[in-house]
Amino acid sequence: MPSNDPREQTKQPELGFTRTPSEDDPRRDPQLLGAIKTVAPGTPLRQAVDDIIRSHEGALIVLGDPAELSFLYSGGIRLDAPFRPQLLYELAKMDGAIIVDASVKRLAWANVQLMPDPTIPSEETGTRHRTAERVAKQTGALVVSVSQQRETVTIFVGSGRYQLDPVADVLAKTNQALGTLDTYRQRLEQVLTRLTALEFQNAVVLDDVLVTLQRAEMTSRMAERIKRDCVELGSEGRLIRLQLEELVGDVPSERDAIVRDYHAVSASAEATLALEGLRALRYQDLLEFDRLVELLGFPRGQSPLDTSVQPRGYRVLSHIPRVPEPVVRRVVGDFGTLDTVVRASQRDLEAVEGVGAVRAREIREACAASRSTISSTATCSSRLSRPELQQKVAFPRLFC
Repeated sequence: MPSNDPREQTKQPELGFTRTPSEDDPRRDPQLLGAIKTVAPGTPLRQAVDDIIRSHEGALIVLGDPAELSFLYSGGIRLDAPFRPQLLYELAKMDGAIIVDASVKRLAWANVQLMPDPTIPSEETGTRHRTAERVAKQTGALVVSVSQQRETVTIFVGSGRYQLDPVADVLAKTNQALGTLDTYRQRLEQVLTRLTALEFQNAVVLDDVLVTLQRAEMTSRMAERIKRDCVELGSEGRLIRLQLEELVGDVPSERDAIVRDYHAVSASAEATLALEGLRALRYQDLLEFDRLVELLGFPRGQSPLDTSVQPRGYRVLSHIPRVPEPVVRRVVGDFGTLDTVVRASQRDLEAVEGVGAVRAREIREACAASRSTISSTATCSSRLSRPELQQKVAFPRLFC
């Protein structure tokens, strides 16, 4: 006997995600990510740090304005010399800390004794790391601590802390993430293709939109994680950046267009707020259709399978060559829905500001070609159920 429980009726399909993006990645802090970039492979500072590790030495390096940091240290040797990785490596053989200007252009002081506020709480156990954490919290400066015994590099900036992994380990994890992103993108293409077909058939229900939006956001989040990995890899991540650009493509713009197409209230301010809320969702909340339903402006608990919706046309029109975004907004503003745009005459389209005869003809031809392709596909698949149609529809991406 079928269940009347709405929670069962709105149960989302299996996403097939094989990896959960970390929500506690400290690199999501822009300030900390910028500090990691300063010490990334290929930078002069990283060259010096690698030399220090290879020589089994330790170091405490503070990056900031020497004048502003002067109250923290005493003694030492004033250098005011141009920054050179080889010189920094030699200076690290002395016991004291090294002061470098914030732009990593000059070596200001060497062998200084740092005296941060001892009342600042620290969870570090080693003297060098404890001093580094307190200096970072007290001044907001970037502090690099190289452990002599463990041969590890830890950076502190403000209240943030991050231990750099070996380049080989980061490369291995990033390549694994690229494989996962490739899987995400393939499955996203499937639901995007299906959504486009249903849009031209006026057969979209809210469930189709939620599945597509969910997968687009998951793909975007995985791409953001790989971008952070590329920052940590520095010059070692050049090839990965190229692969990432190829895989991500226009996914963020597709996600944004879906929200603007289907937000229940409007495609402007409310849709912008919905996009901000979508990006702020925790991973588990992203898997809950009720939260996505609310973000799109529909009542919580509304059954996605029983709610028919119509696209405004942002996503489809944005794929047409030589039709800029301002013109797309005006077309959608004048006609309201994609179906109205598809049925509009040449004269109706030309009447929209910024369209003209050429763009009007291109819009009509593109929409007609798409409807024709989908009609033939639907005829071949008329006996298929909705889940089977999702697997069988072979509609090419629009206007690529």
